[in-house]
Amino acid sequence: MSSDTSQGTRHTPPKAAAPDRLEVVTTPDAAVGTMDAPRPGRWVDVWNPQDEAQWEGGGRAVARRNLWWSIAAEFLGFTVWQLWSIATPVLIAAGYPITTDQALWLVSVPVLVGATMRFPYSFAVAKFGGRNWTIISALLLIIPCLGLVYVANTPGISFGLMLLIAATAGFGGGNFASSMSNISFFFPEKEKGAALGLNAAGGNIGVAVIQFVTPFLVVAGVAASTARPAYILIPLVLIAALGAWRYMDNLSQAKSDTEAWKLAARTKHTWIVSLLYIGTFGSFIGYAAAFPLLLKTQFPDVNLGIAFLGALIGSLARPWGGKLADRMGGARVSIAAYAVLALGAVGAVVALQAKSLPMFFAAFMVLFIASGIGNGSTYRMIPAIFRGKTAMDDVDGLVRAKRIASACIGISAGIGAYGGFLVNRGFATSTAQFGSLQPALWSFVAFYVLCIGVTWAVYARKGALGLSERI
Repeated sequence: MSSDTSQGTRHTPPKAAAPDRLEVVTTPDAAVGTMDAPRPGRWVDVWNPQDEAQWEGGGRAVARRNLWWSIAAEFLGFTVWQLWSIATPVLIAAGYPITTDQALWLVSVPVLVGATMRFPYSFAVAKFGGRNWTIISALLLIIPCLGLVYVANTPGISFGLMLLIAATAGFGGGNFASSMSNISFFFPEKEKGAALGLNAAGGNIGVAVIQFVTPFLVVAGVAASTARPAYILIPLVLIAALGAWRYMDNLSQAKSDTEAWKLAARTKHTWIVSLLYIGTFGSFIGYAAAFPLLLKTQFPDVNLGIAFLGALIGSLARPWGGKLADRMGGARVSIAAYAVLALGAVGAVVALQAKSLPMFFAAFMVLFIASGIGNGSTYRMIPAIFRGKTAMDDVDGLVRAKRIASACIGISAGIGAYGGFLVNRGFATSTAQFGSLQPALWSFVAFYVLCIGVTWAVYARKGALGLSERI
């Protein structure tokens, strides 16, 4: 199959292909195709990845091409989303009059906005097309980049305006939802898990990259140099948008399953899983946003160049959480992850009491690893939960369970991200009221214990829910 579909090429199967093979029919920009009205963007009107002939005859190449450009755009989305996590301590070092509470607002508001953006972004693919929305959502990332440039070159800027500019970085947080939704339509069931895993990991690593690169680009004590990461990101965003325009496709079959979302919202397991995901992804994104600032405030002489390791390790641990869950069961692995998260938080408390940077750093590495593993294992639980009471020979029931599980993933992805905001506000409240991070860390320990209890009682104990398979 040719990859050049921008000119309205109609892809037909090779002569040796099976006669009942589906074609991939593509219409050019603003062409009518098989629809009743013109549509902007490049559309694939016939797409069935479950059709082996179509998939092997070129469908896989199309899907992978869309996956790689989706990863590129999502990577930049996560990078921009966490831009203020590293810019904030740099601005403080450059002399900006930012208090600790204000600094935690600057790193937490983008998390809050990004979590909220995940819900409308989830439906944007069906509304505008995956390729079209990837272009739009990528170009939106230029706004927070230009905003940081303005802040870095305006030392007298008010905190209110600075906070508003930081909030625009939340655009990057929504990219995850639309990217995952779009890519899920391109791949057959047997390859969907791996594709979505690559897509998620590729995005998460963006957090580590921006925290790694920024300290090397910024001149100590020179506020204007804080804009350098933004100067680099803007052309990369333009390249990603151009690549999406040139190489990605919209799928006519990509439709939002509103009914499944309604059913998932009425199911208690959606909200139980969302609570558990607050404990895993909320911890990951919250700690990732706060870690550079926590290092700088607790240990002023620290080199911020080491801060990226937390987000990097947490991102790389996520696929292993899914693999362990496949082997041992998602509920068991999740319980272990929460237990390790609790131990990591206790370790951070001990490190603060001992005023030990190595111990503090090690404790947070444990937190990042456990949160990454928990991200993978919690997501693995969702399909099994909704499939658990359905007989394997009940085809309609299995399809319905799959639809609800997919909607549950979308809801829990947004709710879980709010946990990152709660983590940062917990640190802020703890510092303001007690002058220490320790009360916040103890509250996190209590929450992880709650997650252990809920996971065991609902999903892991013998005979839980009477499910037909291990969760």
